[in-house]
Amino acid sequence: MWRAVLALIVKELLAILKDRKSRMVLVVPPLIQLIVFGYAATFDLNRVPIAVYNQDHSEASRALVGRFIGSRIFQNVASLKSARQITQLIDSRKVDLVLSIDPRFTQDLLTHRPAPVQLIVDGRDSNTALIVLGYANSILTRFSLDWMRLHGERTAPALLTVRAMYNPALSSQWFIVPGIVAVLTQVVTLLVVGLSVAREREMGTFDQLLVTPFRQGEILLGKGLPGLLIGGAEASLIILAAVLWFAVPLRGSLFALYLGVLIFVASVIGIGLMISAIAVTQQQALLGAFLFMVPSIVLSGFATPIANMPTFIQELTWLNPMRHFLIIVRGVFLEGAGTGAFIPEYAAMAGLAIISLFAAGWLFRKRIY
Repeated sequence: MWRAVLALIVKELLAILKDRKSRMVLVVPPLIQLIVFGYAATFDLNRVPIAVYNQDHSEASRALVGRFIGSRIFQNVASLKSARQITQLIDSRKVDLVLSIDPRFTQDLLTHRPAPVQLIVDGRDSNTALIVLGYANSILTRFSLDWMRLHGERTAPALLTVRAMYNPALSSQWFIVPGIVAVLTQVVTLLVVGLSVAREREMGTFDQLLVTPFRQGEILLGKGLPGLLIGGAEASLIILAAVLWFAVPLRGSLFALYLGVLIFVASVIGIGLMISAIAVTQQQALLGAFLFMVPSIVLSGFATPIANMPTFIQELTWLNPMRHFLIIVRGVFLEGAGTGAFIPEYAAMAGLAIISLFAAGWLFRKRIY
């Protein structure tokens, strides 16, 4: 049996690797997507355009403005002379934030009264606005604390100290890049397996395969195992890039990570074989693969927290293998977790793999007979 399966695996690998277009699809698009996701898909903000409306013109107000301009987060693009200019700049999207300092700013500071500073933010992009306000508030808080220390005032009774566990610099790349391991591994595996049978149907060789002595299980293994090899190689390439290029720390167990890769790729192979069993042409298989991939990525927690989704959608995400694998890959990279921490995820993915592989076998039997 295994000699026959090995012959089918070699045949599948040769069909993929001998075709120049197939080789390009396996290597070039994933690398491009890795670079795009790694650098473009980020929640960090740099050089946010701001305008300053300083009505005080004192040493203290200039020191506060200097803290904004001197940070890598903000870039001063305009110094305003009147309040009318604020609306014009925000309406035209030339700035995301306006720092407006009251004329009594220094006087209020010296007389121990609250010194008004207004932050006017463009709220059309609510996510960006919240991040910008968070950065601005941290600068204002540090300025207030430094002012109190320099002028001998009593410090605030409660001082907030923030410490970020697992990601001290709060770099969004550390969150995004490990997730790309799951996304691109699924994309490549699903395309390789999903297109394999459809390609043979178009070429007319699938019917010839059915009249050979190969049994149905051997055909499924011969079609699925090349996807396992290619998916594992793809995952390894992206893991290396995450560690060596993006400098994301790999703190946990490699065994735990690759056990997750193995079970995750197996579940994706089952889904790919189901698509192959239904599709007649490569175009149909490609469409089926993308119909699965888009909801899978959205419902995985790759970019948006699952806890923010409606309850019935949260329940639906348990049927998504990528949801479980993302927990594993981020846990290994950032938390340094080992195999024991991911038993529920391994079990869930293994169950989904068994169900999808049996469903693929049933669909093949229905199409054959």
